[in-house]
Amino acid sequence: MIYLSIGSNLSSSFGDRIYNIKKTVHLLRNNEIFIKKISSFYETPSYPNEKNPRFINIALSIFFKGKPNDLLSKIIHIENIMGRIRKIKNEPRICDIDIIDFNGLILNQKNLILPHYLLSKRNFVLFPLQEISPEWVHPISKRKIDKLIKSLDFKSSNEITRLNESVILI
Repeated sequence: MIYLSIGSNLSSSFGDRIYNIKKTVHLLRNNEIFIKKISSFYETPSYPNEKNPRFINIALSIFFKGKPNDLLSKIIHIENIMGRIRKIKNEPRICDIDIIDFNGLILNQKNLILPHYLLSKRNFVLFPLQEISPEWVHPISKRKIDKLIKSLDFKSSNEITRLNESVILI
């Protein structure tokens, strides 16, 4: 299974943070990416600078016929359509799409590391991923997702809020 994480902490010409994510999901579907499951929305402070606007995130499980770099190309194209500007690392952004896991593949390339190298430290990835795949196991550490969540520090475990909103596919 392939897992993606989508986040937004800025409004755009399309709408607010939640609408940006809904629009991003729509664009993924129109680019030969077949969505199987979508988590609820989760809100967290920005990392590493908590003074930046709060993030909204979701996780998706998808089916994609191509290779990881083909998927990455489509993701970058969609981020560009959404208006993402890449200037400073970790700056606020309209749309951020990360490949979390690509069928358990372990890959370390200049432009793509799989599984995502920071996923086990990110509450905004782990909690939505657990919602859609409670039995998921990290391809390298072989740790189950519930163990990864339990290993988060107290602050990370408690500063995430599941919102009463979700993406509805039509």
